[in-house]
Amino acid sequence: MRADSLALMFEQRRDRLRRLAHRMLGATAEAEDVVQEAWLRLARTDAVIADLDGWLTTVVSRLCLDLLRARARRPETHADEVDLPTTDAGPEAEALQADSVERAVLVVLDALGPEERVAFVLHDLFAVPFAEIAPVLGRTPATTKKLASRARQRVNAPAAMSTADLVEQRAAVAAFLRAARGGDLVALLEVLAPDVVRTADPAALTPGMAAVVRGAREVAEGAVALRQRSREAVMVLVDGRPGLVLTRVGRPIFVLTFQVREGRITAYDVSATPERFTLSLPSS
Repeated sequence: MRADSLALMFEQRRDRLRRLAHRMLGATAEAEDVVQEAWLRLARTDAVIADLDGWLTTVVSRLCLDLLRARARRPETHADEVDLPTTDAGPEAEALQADSVERAVLVVLDALGPEERVAFVLHDLFAVPFAEIAPVLGRTPATTKKLASRARQRVNAPAAMSTADLVEQRAAVAAFLRAARGGDLVALLEVLAPDVVRTADPAALTPGMAAVVRGAREVAEGAVALRQRSREAVMVLVDGRPGLVLTRVGRPIFVLTFQVREGRITAYDVSATPERFTLSLPSS
């Protein structure tokens, strides 16, 4: 096959491969590198490729799996930072919502093991059959199916509360996040109970901050002081309840869990050990 024809066929598939790599890795730069490496391998191969889509999907998936395994051995920040606007009207609000959902998906996927993540992304998001995923992982189709099922259960974990309580708590947490991002002290005071208590792990605090803060005014002022950090937060289910995950360049570093009564936050805790929690997406 002529080189120019091969290049054209690859370019026709580049966007799909980029989306695949980004969902697996959560990082645009790494995804681009993986896709480029796939092209280089294709350009070098002398083999006759009967199924170009399948061949490229396999190559990209294996490259991503290698990177994910390397991260697991040597944790490091990797996902893209998305600077979210604070307005909530019109098309910009829709873009904000889309960005927020995408970031939540990447944060939750980041909590999966490398094999779980690859199996889930390939099968559930890109409809690749388990028989084709199994060689990528070096597992049997049956084992690959179990990996994807386990990942699916973690990603779509059910809420640990009634629907009414879930809606109430989600609304309160969303209001808290909007106000914190905007540095809106008045809005924070509206969503915080007068006797609210904020607790935090020492590792989650900046120097000079108290581990325990009581009272709406003091808690609100602390949230305003950390407004930039809140811009890297996303809403997910934390152990089946609405909560926040604060990220550094997209990777989970702190988890916020909340207590809500009658639409107002009565307490919240900041943990510096996100691995203690099950992070998932709402089922609806």
